[in-house]
Amino acid sequence: MENTLYLPEIREMLAEQDTAALQEFCKALHPARTADFMGGLESTEVWQVLQYADPSERVEIFSYLPEATQLEIVRTEGATEVAALITELASDDRVDLLQNIEKPLVQSLLGLLPAEDRRDILRLQAYPEGTAGSVMTTEFAKLAESMTVQEAFQELGRQVEDLETVYYLYIVDEQERLRGLVSARNLISAINKPNMLLQDLMDTQLIAVLAGDDQEQVAQKVARYDLLAIPVIDEQNHMLGIITHDDVIDVIREEAVEDAYRSAAVAPLGQGYFDTHLLSLTWSRGIWLAVLFFAALLTAIVLKQYEARIESWAWLSVFIPLIISSGGNSGNQSATLIITALTLQEISFRDWWRVVKRELAMGLLLGSGLALCGILSTYFLFEETRSFPGIAIIPLTLLLVVICGTCTGSILPLLFKRLGLDPALMSSPFVAGIIDILGIVIYMNIAVILLTSI
Repeated sequence: MENTLYLPEIREMLAEQDTAALQEFCKALHPARTADFMGGLESTEVWQVLQYADPSERVEIFSYLPEATQLEIVRTEGATEVAALITELASDDRVDLLQNIEKPLVQSLLGLLPAEDRRDILRLQAYPEGTAGSVMTTEFAKLAESMTVQEAFQELGRQVEDLETVYYLYIVDEQERLRGLVSARNLISAINKPNMLLQDLMDTQLIAVLAGDDQEQVAQKVARYDLLAIPVIDEQNHMLGIITHDDVIDVIREEAVEDAYRSAAVAPLGQGYFDTHLLSLTWSRGIWLAVLFFAALLTAIVLKQYEARIESWAWLSVFIPLIISSGGNSGNQSATLIITALTLQEISFRDWWRVVKRELAMGLLLGSGLALCGILSTYFLFEETRSFPGIAIIPLTLLLVVICGTCTGSILPLLFKRLGLDPALMSSPFVAGIIDILGIVIYMNIAVILLTSI
């Protein structure tokens, strides 16, 4: 609501071509706030406003615009002006932008870019989606190990306008191999030692990632070592780029969103909820609903195998929802705990036996508690369970089903991780579907054994 109050004023400034007011609007606020205030404008109006900003301010504001607005501007505005804007964007940001543009238009824009920028974009586009190379930027402070502190300051003065960050200064040899790192703080601290060589000042205990490493693993490494940026190298230790903390935040957010979708058995969306076409949204949900439908169908098929038994002891059917929900809920809890622990790298597949023993013990404790609840509640509510063997069926089933649920919910994510699949695929609906079938089999077999032994 706050932002919409400014839209008439912005449109009035555009109509009157109030240059001074529009220039002040573009520079007075943080670029993110400026982008927010233009949230209700058409993309053509946003582009008109951006023409009143300095080139550096224009790029900053553009980078904070919603993705849909950015894409609309690239598709509809003049190719020459758009190409000039793309040239000024950070290397990783422009690659991300062009990935969502139609190939003919991308080729047209690339032809208008300087050769060096064009090569940089093509090189970054060659890295597979989801790898460190695909999210890195090639704009970083790079200094030769043979430089002195004084020479380093002079070189930084020449580079600084093209750098995304100067938190860390990366030291390379003549073959562009990464040799060490000097923080900006340490360089400033050595200002009274102008002749000191960087190779004597640099830290050689580096944390780096390969260009082909998974972006989620990179994010975990940055978080673990509390880094502001992390260098990306190739197999020969050549320096390729860096991944900054803001890109890591984007990766963590992206991975968290994907896991949230999968936890509800929804295929991850490539765009926002309202930006996703209704048919695409239907497909992303429908394909998994179909899978879950057939899983539920298996449950029905299993139940049919015991149809005659259920007709003989009709009271058994009353407890089916109780049994399968107890098993499913315990399995979902275990799956969530293990998936989270895997994501945080607290456990690995090598810990599977420790996990199984822990969840087995957990199943015994939880199952015993629910079994006691089952004895008390069914005894007072259902006459059929007030004598043996009826009184033993429900608690014994609950105990075994909960143990089965905790063990299954913990083992399946570990198994998926071992197979190189996303453990989040073993989300709550899938675990529940598996436990439903196992729960019914356990329940009916216990009932048959006890009731026919009288």
